[in-house]
Amino acid sequence: MERVKMAEAESLETAAEHERILREIESTDTACIGPTLRSVYDGEEHGRFMEKLETRIRNHDREIEKMCNFHYQGFVDSITELLKVRGEAQKLKNQVTDTNRKLQHEGKELVIAMEELKQCRLQQRNISATVDKLMLCLPVLEMYSKLREQMKTKRHYPALKTLEHLEHTYLPQVSHYRFCKVMVDNIPKLREEIKDVSMSDLKDFLESIRKHSDKIGETAMKQAQQQRNLDNIILQQPRIGSKRKSKKEAYTIFDTEIESTSPKSEQDSGILDVEDEEDDEEVPGAQDLVDFSPVYRCLHIYSVLGARETFENYYRKQRRKQARLVLQPPSNMSYCSDPNLVLDLKNLIVLFADTLQVYGFPVNQLFDMLLEIRDQYSETLLKKWSGIFRNILDSDNYSPIPVTSEEMYKKVIGQFPFQDAELEKQPFPKKFPFSEFVPKVYNQIKEFIYACLKFSEDLHLSSTEVDDMIRKSTNLLLTRTLSNSLQNVIKRKNIGLTELVQIIINTTHLEKSCKYLEEFITNITNVLPETVHTTKLYGTTTFKDARHAAEEEIYTNLNQKIDQFLQLADYDWMTGDLGSKASDYLVDLIAFLRSTFAVFTHLPGKVAQTACMSACKHLATSLMQLLLEAEVRQLTLGALQQFNLDVRECEQFARSGPVPGFQEDTLQLAFIDLRQLLDLFIQWDWSTYLADYGQPTCKYLRVNPVTALTLLEKMKDTSRKNNMFAQFRKNERDKQKLIDTVAKQLRGLISSHHS
Repeated sequence: MERVKMAEAESLETAAEHERILREIESTDTACIGPTLRSVYDGEEHGRFMEKLETRIRNHDREIEKMCNFHYQGFVDSITELLKVRGEAQKLKNQVTDTNRKLQHEGKELVIAMEELKQCRLQQRNISATVDKLMLCLPVLEMYSKLREQMKTKRHYPALKTLEHLEHTYLPQVSHYRFCKVMVDNIPKLREEIKDVSMSDLKDFLESIRKHSDKIGETAMKQAQQQRNLDNIILQQPRIGSKRKSKKEAYTIFDTEIESTSPKSEQDSGILDVEDEEDDEEVPGAQDLVDFSPVYRCLHIYSVLGARETFENYYRKQRRKQARLVLQPPSNMSYCSDPNLVLDLKNLIVLFADTLQVYGFPVNQLFDMLLEIRDQYSETLLKKWSGIFRNILDSDNYSPIPVTSEEMYKKVIGQFPFQDAELEKQPFPKKFPFSEFVPKVYNQIKEFIYACLKFSEDLHLSSTEVDDMIRKSTNLLLTRTLSNSLQNVIKRKNIGLTELVQIIINTTHLEKSCKYLEEFITNITNVLPETVHTTKLYGTTTFKDARHAAEEEIYTNLNQKIDQFLQLADYDWMTGDLGSKASDYLVDLIAFLRSTFAVFTHLPGKVAQTACMSACKHLATSLMQLLLEAEVRQLTLGALQQFNLDVRECEQFARSGPVPGFQEDTLQLAFIDLRQLLDLFIQWDWSTYLADYGQPTCKYLRVNPVTALTLLEKMKDTSRKNNMFAQFRKNERDKQKLIDTVAKQLRGLISSHHS
């Protein structure tokens, strides 16, 4: 039962599917029926489907047949009517053909005449249209011809205006013509051509300016120089009636000097030749020598083309390049060592600034640069004067200046401010206390001040600024240049005591002359030294430092000479003989010191006294070291006696007063340590030394127990080694015991002192 129901359900589904396919076939285009038929053949009931399809076809055939039977009579009636109409239509056709043939025959001539008339009217219309079009095109062609003519004659700015009218007024009216399209296409090219030509003219102008810039600048600076000289003349001369000079006369006053430095330049590119102008004509200005029309033309053209900024940038860039090319300093300008060249450069820059100022350009930066160049000028001056001072100091003989006549005396006084009533009273020949480098150095300092003053001219500086500049530069000259030159001379290896003494004398007089240098600067700047913020000269310090350095060098040189003599000392520390005179080397040393201090008569008393005291102290210290040096391991009483004679010679020299100004026995105090030590050993006064040690009134207050012990040990060793049989002699044994006892007591003193 269930199978029957399932079969019936499947049969119903199949029938419904076939019905759907048939409807789809009926409503679907033939070209798209393939997928539908494939679904039939994919199933298993295509036989039943074919049966349904045949049944459906028979049904449609019956419907078609019914429809044809229903409309058949009307169709027959229509065919009958058409057959009747065909006969009448044939007759009408024949009549029309006949009528047409007759009309064609009769109107043949008229057609020919009408055709001719048509052609004439067509030509007339074409001619009229052509004339109208030509009337429109003719102004365009005229403007284009005018444009070409303007470009040919290099009237670029009018050509650009013509091009604008042509583009915006005339060409739009005939824009549909082919030649107009060619013109329109050429307009950008024409504009670019005008732009390029104007730029080419500008470049030619810039090249011409570059070639003749020296001539133009020379003319401008010449006129500025003439104007400045004219202003000076007007300020210096009273303006009285007929004596007043004309502008032309004032210009010609300085023409000779200026024209001597003015090279001839050839006439080219509209640059006028000033020398060719008539004498009675006004000399043209520098701006009159240049035709700026190419610049203005190019400016107008670029402005019209909307590229004014491009023109300005290019023009400024090119002019800036030219300016840098013209004003480019030499590569070694920073190493210029000639102050005259720097001064010439300054004068040119000042003249250049005055020229620019005449034409309305700002010149503050130029004057700021001149202030910087002033520092370089000062450095070059210092370098130059360094060489001058070096030559003066190297060529000086470091001897007082001798004069044999009043004329020579006045000449030296005229070069250096020196006053000495005693020297004036002395008869000729006589000598100044200083050497030749004093007046030479003094005059060179004044020359340096003049050189500094030259640079400050025309810089529009106040008197105070000029005074300050001169004083600062002079201070540098004194404290750096001259000071270094003096120090170099003082530190030379081959410098002698005589030269050092003369340097001290010279610097003393130069120090006194500083006030005259102050007055000299005040006179040329008209600024009083008491003015607020006025810089003071440091010359006094410079010469004091040089003098102190020379004094120290004298002390050092004396000590070195003393050391050289002491190297000749040849003591026999083991001798038993008692000498009767001082050693030869010491006699020679004392003679040298006497002759040396005799030269110190012109030195300030304090310097001579210090040198003498320093020499005596160094001699005493060296003799003490010689006595106590480790290499001298043994010495005898006889050697001490000889050494005592040498010290007495030194004391005699100190008592003789080699340099005046010492109080009694002051110089002898330099040898007090040696004297007390030698007296202690020669007199063998140990009981007094040991008893009074440490008391202010002690006879041997300057004897150090360590020094005494060292010297005693040298004598003790000598006694032991040289007296082999001392132990068999009672006196020797007693002396040896005494030495041991004293040495023991000295060690006790040393220990108690340290504790």
